[in-house]
Amino acid sequence: MPESKGRDRKTPAYTPPPTSKAREPNPTWWVPAFVTLLILGLLWIVIYYITEYKYPIEAIGVWNLGIGFALLMGGFIMTMRWR
Repeated sequence: MPESKGRDRKTPAYTPPPTSKAREPNPTWWVPAFVTLLILGLLWIVIYYITEYKYPIEAIGVWNLGIGFALLMGGFIMTMRWR
């Protein structure tokens, strides 16, 4: 029965790849900023519906919903990068 030749001494031993640089934590303003965006977007939409489409800005009409959802999406996008 043939025997295993084993490891050839000419090849170097396995060296693991260098560790990646650790991600830096978010700045201190990150969490208050995204929480503020989420709350502001929610309040914008709720006020728009409660006041029967007159406030926050009556002249732009339905675009108030767009502003509210844009604020919400900004907050949600920021939560994805939260460390």
